[in-house]
Amino acid sequence: MTHVTEHPLVQGGRSTVLATACVRGGVAAGLGLGALAVLVVAAWISSPYPDGGADGALRLAAGLWLLAHGVDLVRTDTLSGLPAPLGVVPLLLSALPVWLVHRAARDTLDRGAEGAGPRLTAGGAVAAVTGGYLLVAAVVVVYAEGGRLPADLLTAGFWLPAVVTAAAGAGVWTALGRPLPGRRQAAVALRATGLGLVTLLGGGAVTAAVSLAWHAGRAQTAYAGLTGEWSGRVAVLLLVLALLPNTAVWGAAYGLGPGFTLGTGALATPLGLAGDPALPSFPLLAALPTEPRGSWPHWAAVAVPLLAAVLQGRRVGRAARTWEARDTALTALGAAWGCGAAMAVLACAAGGPLGSGRLSAFGPVWWQAGAAAVLWGACAGVPTALGVRAWGRRVPRAERPPEPGRTGTVGSGSGVTAGTAPAPGRVTAVVTAPVPVSGTAPGAVVDPGTAPATGPVLRARSKWPFGLGALSGLLVGSRTADQGSGTAAGPGAAPGTTPALPPVSGSGTGTGSGPGTPPSWDSGFEPYDYLPADWEPTAPPPAAPAAPNPAAPNPADPDAPAGGTDGAAP
Repeated sequence: MTHVTEHPLVQGGRSTVLATACVRGGVAAGLGLGALAVLVVAAWISSPYPDGGADGALRLAAGLWLLAHGVDLVRTDTLSGLPAPLGVVPLLLSALPVWLVHRAARDTLDRGAEGAGPRLTAGGAVAAVTGGYLLVAAVVVVYAEGGRLPADLLTAGFWLPAVVTAAAGAGVWTALGRPLPGRRQAAVALRATGLGLVTLLGGGAVTAAVSLAWHAGRAQTAYAGLTGEWSGRVAVLLLVLALLPNTAVWGAAYGLGPGFTLGTGALATPLGLAGDPALPSFPLLAALPTEPRGSWPHWAAVAVPLLAAVLQGRRVGRAARTWEARDTALTALGAAWGCGAAMAVLACAAGGPLGSGRLSAFGPVWWQAGAAAVLWGACAGVPTALGVRAWGRRVPRAERPPEPGRTGTVGSGSGVTAGTAPAPGRVTAVVTAPVPVSGTAPGAVVDPGTAPATGPVLRARSKWPFGLGALSGLLVGSRTADQGSGTAAGPGAAPGTTPALPPVSGSGTGTGSGPGTPPSWDSGFEPYDYLPADWEPTAPPPAAPAAPNPAAPNPADPDAPAGGTDGAAP
């Protein structure tokens, strides 16, 4: 009997999927190396003075591919004859291999999930893709040793596995749907960290662009002085584009406060330039501030980390309306630490040595940039988060319970104490008063609570501010007078006349309890229903002719008796 053991990295007991994932990692490494080799060989072919043969160009491409992974290179053809390190990584050049590893790990887990056969676990996908990629990278390191830019073995053994493993882990995380930690505080802290980091880098890019535009003349002179051939200028332009993300990180570190080093003993901060900088002739370096003392344009860069910390705290505060203040502060502090850690990694990758001696330290200091980001997030982000949380937990004025003794006075039978002052703001008053209903005995009134279904119940409901209630009452009163022809229903009214509703008594004006408050026959009453269609004044309706009084004397016949025209004695 054959016993099939299940590999811990594969679910299903088959290792074919594991080998396929390793091949995917190797293919990703080959694609990145091939794309970079095409650019280097094209520049070598177009150069009017090629230095070396095709083998030298390919070895140079291998060294640049390793540099894109954070590996330091060593220049051997120096004027002094001593090897000089080269460790400034063009971050845009690193985007291609990182994206290829990310895609390989993501597709490995997605393809396994689609089929019904065995599939890799998350850890198995990361290990397989990373292993296949590093096999190709090891061959490249050996091949680059014979060129002009061999790799430093110490940095190659550390940065290559770290970068590839992080990119593969990000791809697996994407394939799983980008899950966040179970605790809500941790998820909010991660989102706030991303928002703060993006704001910080965006502000750094704007700062670098403004400085480059301000020193455009110097940058143009440096660009024209490097080479006079079009092929060389294209190569320099491509290098400038590859270093643009580095300038964004440098600008963010400049705004954070620590700034960046321009060689050993030289430091550029918003307060000014300290020391004697060692600046090679390069367009981006020509745009760096060289003033000994900073002015308001340099100090304005401090607004970038302030804005990033405020937005970071605001993101935490909006999600923490139902949390305790302690949890809110800890979440904002965790977001500050996350932003500081990410900034430290980027500062470490964006800087490095450009040579030996004074050029051995160039760019932001990673631990200073990270510590400054944490301090900005703690000093500005945490108070902002607490303030936004307190603002979101406030009770609006309209939702507060009514204070005792602040209810408006309404008519009799309303159950409200008379003589109390109405509360300011928008008050809703429901008034119930006896209303005469047609069809009842003269002088009889029917309580609204027991009125028949055919009779309306006077329930005046008003949500008008001060003054508008009285205006609507006047409009309603005039319209009621027009409909009733100025007569009130009562014992002496003509049959079929609509009874006039008694006004609601009260002392509040515009609060729903004043005189003339419009009646509401249903819950959807709005005072706009009683506004006239034409706002221009109209002539008053003609008065109804008065009925003849039999008891009054007839002015046409003075001799007629006061009681009538038949001459009978009263």
